[in-house]
Amino acid sequence: MLVSAFALTGFSQNPKWTAWETEADTLMSQQDFKGAIKLYTKVISASKLKEKTSYRPLYKRAVAYYSSGDFNNAIADMNRFIPEFPENYQARILRALSYRELDDVDNQLIDVETALELTGGEPQILKWRAGLLMEKNEYKQAKEDLLIVRQLQDDPEVEMNLAFAYYSLENPDSALIAINKSIELDATFAPAYLYGGSFSLEEENYELALKYLEIALKLDPDNVTAQFYKGIALVELKKETEGCRCLTKAFMAGQDDAGDYLKQYCYGVEK
Repeated sequence: MLVSAFALTGFSQNPKWTAWETEADTLMSQQDFKGAIKLYTKVISASKLKEKTSYRPLYKRAVAYYSSGDFNNAIADMNRFIPEFPENYQARILRALSYRELDDVDNQLIDVETALELTGGEPQILKWRAGLLMEKNEYKQAKEDLLIVRQLQDDPEVEMNLAFAYYSLENPDSALIAINKSIELDATFAPAYLYGGSFSLEEENYELALKYLEIALKLDPDNVTAQFYKGIALVELKKETEGCRCLTKAFMAGQDDAGDYLKQYCYGVEK
């Protein structure tokens, strides 16, 4: 979800600072964020934010800070902006995006929920909240959000996330139904096959796991996790030679967990 520095409406131009702001906008379009920040700061200092109309450069500077990777200053600007314009959902999204970059799930969730209320339940924001709830292990609420999104705007990612929520709620049958729906929506969506393989391994359905994982590797031959999972499925099916080959490949590619399986299943095969 993108936040545009120029999407803010409802502000009138102040002629005194128009030239600085216009030049800053040009620098933004050229991705010269440092130069843009300097000019927006000049406008903000001159206006001293005495009028509502002078807050637009503050919003734009926050976008420039975010775009330059200075997330703390982006948040600081939004902390000044939002109390003046509490109904502006874009400001909430911008601050939430900044919190996301800082791995601050709790504050991110506060702004996402407010943005959701302000937009009347926009599907992309609802999907975002569901993802945050899953990070907090609140799978029941995440599932409810995803079921609403499914009705409004279904896609392979929604179904895959719904599958994860179902599986975390100990409902593996519904999880696999959602995985298969994800694949039905997009047969080339590799993550769905990986999740299908993972869930099937957990349920000790190694034949089904292998079917998912072989397709996952056809779509993404360099996927180390899929290679690792395939190795597990094969050795559990007593196909040790091929399984150990997959596990070795995964281990050499950096999948350290494959080492334990190599010790357990493969040392005798290699001798």
